[in-house]
Amino acid sequence: MQAMKQRWTFRCYPTPEQEQILAQTFGCTRYVYNWALSERTKAFQRGERMNYAQSSAALTALKRQPETIWLNDVSSIPTQQALRHLQTAFANFFAKRAAYPSFKRKDGRQSAEFTRSGFGFDVGTRRLTIAKVGNLKVKWSRRVTCDPSTVTVIRNPSGRYFVSLTVDVDVAPLAETGQSVGIDFGVARLATLSTGERIANPKHMQSRAGRLALLQKRLAKKQNGSKRRALARRAVARQHEKIGNCRKDALEKLSTRLVKEFDVICIEDLNLRGMVKNHSLARSLSDASIGTAIRMLEEKAERYGKRTVRVDRWFPSSKMCSDCGHINSAVVLGVQQWICPKCNSHHDRDDNAAHNILAAGLAVSAHGDGIRALSASAAKPAVCEVRTT
Repeated sequence: MQAMKQRWTFRCYPTPEQEQILAQTFGCTRYVYNWALSERTKAFQRGERMNYAQSSAALTALKRQPETIWLNDVSSIPTQQALRHLQTAFANFFAKRAAYPSFKRKDGRQSAEFTRSGFGFDVGTRRLTIAKVGNLKVKWSRRVTCDPSTVTVIRNPSGRYFVSLTVDVDVAPLAETGQSVGIDFGVARLATLSTGERIANPKHMQSRAGRLALLQKRLAKKQNGSKRRALARRAVARQHEKIGNCRKDALEKLSTRLVKEFDVICIEDLNLRGMVKNHSLARSLSDASIGTAIRMLEEKAERYGKRTVRVDRWFPSSKMCSDCGHINSAVVLGVQQWICPKCNSHHDRDDNAAHNILAAGLAVSAHGDGIRALSASAAKPAVCEVRTT
């Protein structure tokens, strides 16, 4: 058993009065985040650094000004947390893990995070009280047996409200199966396993594109600022939310099943950020959500005592024969079926890649060395040793 922090999200139903207070809280939180981002950007352009402590001191002075004294009408905790989130965003940017922080939009997803001093939770009655908001009606889909460390109130563009609780839970590792698998992710097929299983791409966006296009056309015809436009925009947001929920549900089920069935999961370290820049593949790649699937696999493997291994992206998994180790440079992106010119083995591109990813992943797992691109003259015995490790 190991203790881990998890986020549990539940649907909530605030009253009209609470919706008004939450709207003010969301607005103040968004304003503080954008204001701090603007101030830090100006300092960055001057060649200076503005850290969290300086931003916090500036926020205290901002709340005393007559023009922005309305920031004191809501709880101070979400606005302070907005500065911490911005600090994290800048840390990720300077570490080259993310792009430069962007401004928050009024019509986007809104959130306000409360720490322990900003909310009260009764474990027995499951009564959640938010500072300056009151008791929230929450639809509990599971039992919360401990006090959460943070509570985040969320309003999606569709108008639905949620509460996200950060809780400490004890997770028991899953039973070992002694099985390993290599997975080749793609667009035509979502995933091809070295066991021979082929997982189809559900294409949630493509299957609902007609309905989404109709709703977007209705939105385009509405007058700016009208109530009908607001209703049409919400209908489009709900369609997008439905597509996202279907995609997430399918990936959650797939990742859970794979973690239960296999102890070692070998995947390829794809350059998804670069692949999305290809306009011919961008929509299909985004619809498949390969990055989300990989992240879910890694998180659940760590949670339940399993292991994921990433194979170097330059490893020629599709061009190398999984039987003899010969690298066929004639295999280009559009070739799905090919015959090895050395041993005459017939290969399906994705099946062959999955087998090679498994062999390379087991070698990485055993020796701890990266498996990079092999030359066309690579010796077969070395490949055989990799596969039998």
